[in-house]
Amino acid sequence: MRLQILAAATGLSLALAGCVSSGGLHPEGTLTDASTLKSDRSLSGATLSPAAWPANDWWTGLGDPQLSALIGEALKDNPTLAVADARARQAQAEAGAADAERGPSVNAGANVVGQRLPLTAAPPELGGGHFTWFKDARVGLSWGLDLWGGKRAAWEAAVGQQHAAEIEQQAARIELSTNVARAYVQLAYAYAQQDVAKAEHDRATTARQLTQQRVAAGVDNQLQLKQSETEVANADQRLAAASRAIDAARSSLSVLLGKGPDRGMDITRPQALEPAALAVPADLPTELLGHRADLVAARWRVESAGKQIKVAKTEFMPNVSISAMAGVAAFGSINPLQLPARFYTFGPSLSLPIFDGGRLRSNLAGKDAQYDEAVAQYNQTLVRAVNEVADDYDAVQSAQEQVAAQQRAVDAATQAWQLSEQRYKAGVGSYLESLIVRQQLLGAQQRMADLKAQQVDYAVQLIQALGGGFRPQGDAANVAVQSSPEHSL
Repeated sequence: MRLQILAAATGLSLALAGCVSSGGLHPEGTLTDASTLKSDRSLSGATLSPAAWPANDWWTGLGDPQLSALIGEALKDNPTLAVADARARQAQAEAGAADAERGPSVNAGANVVGQRLPLTAAPPELGGGHFTWFKDARVGLSWGLDLWGGKRAAWEAAVGQQHAAEIEQQAARIELSTNVARAYVQLAYAYAQQDVAKAEHDRATTARQLTQQRVAAGVDNQLQLKQSETEVANADQRLAAASRAIDAARSSLSVLLGKGPDRGMDITRPQALEPAALAVPADLPTELLGHRADLVAARWRVESAGKQIKVAKTEFMPNVSISAMAGVAAFGSINPLQLPARFYTFGPSLSLPIFDGGRLRSNLAGKDAQYDEAVAQYNQTLVRAVNEVADDYDAVQSAQEQVAAQQRAVDAATQAWQLSEQRYKAGVGSYLESLIVRQQLLGAQQRMADLKAQQVDYAVQLIQALGGGFRPQGDAANVAVQSSPEHSL
């Protein structure tokens, strides 16, 4: 007996010594500290304000009720949002399934089987040699004990994915609202282009008529006439291009609204859009962590990946489960509800991986790599977010300066045209000379329309870079500012 106990102990020791190990495997990714991404010099001239974050309905600041209605319609009907919603529901279902795995499962069943066993298989008292019925009913319980927290970690990983999907659901709405606003800005710009193109067409047509008269009077020649005809043709082209730009902007809005092309034809000309005064927070990189939906979602995916590492590590540990079953069974005409017909089983079970050809180590190495990938994506998103804010703010400021400079050019061209009109009325200059000056004014107005459209578009991009009105709640707000994941046992 002592030799048997010694042999069993020796065998168990050898088995434990030969068990697969997770030693030497670990993730390498490190989350970037937002405070290391300096932006003070890049934003040295920026207006700093704690209330710099856009409001949830930031588009109302552009001052066009039609735009607000279009964004509301898009947020209701765009099919892209339905995709994001479905992904969020799928993640919720997966989190529910992972939570259910943590508890016991109970099932019940019953059978009625007719059978004839040969005498060579069973004696007559057990039904051998004749046909008989076998009846049984049973209830079973099974429960894998979560001794090492692997099932809880799997549930937490699924919850992290759920939170990420829900945040990305909000991110899709933010992106859609900014895309509608930018398409609306392009529609307003296309109408401004059309105004200038129409004025240029009228000017070029009038200039050609005067040139024709001067040619007939022998004052000008065919060269001047062909030049004026070229200007009319160019004006026709710009007018057609402006009309096409209006149709294209309306078509883009129809797509964003989730409607057919006829919906865009009902969109009227936008009002004059003026960008609101924008500022940035004092501690931009750190503050962005809680106001950018893509950053919060990426952070949740890091958390989820860290929990998956813990799940993979628990697979190296012994697994204990409990199973039990109770029921009744009877042959032939015996009443299965009688006391002798009852049966039950109960017992724990233990399993321990000893040799698996490297499956568990490969699985853990894969989870480590997934964690490193999630960290890298988070770091990339953080770096991009900080630089987007700085670049968009600089673009807004530059556009503002360019608009101011171009306004001076428009004012000067307007005064030049007014002077040429006065000279013509006084009999000093010709009307054709006034039309040439008018062409310079229209060119200045065209550049002003370009710059104003860019200014509003840059402002919308800055609003998106600042989070587009995103406000995390509950756990999402907490995870946004955490500095390191918990992925170890």
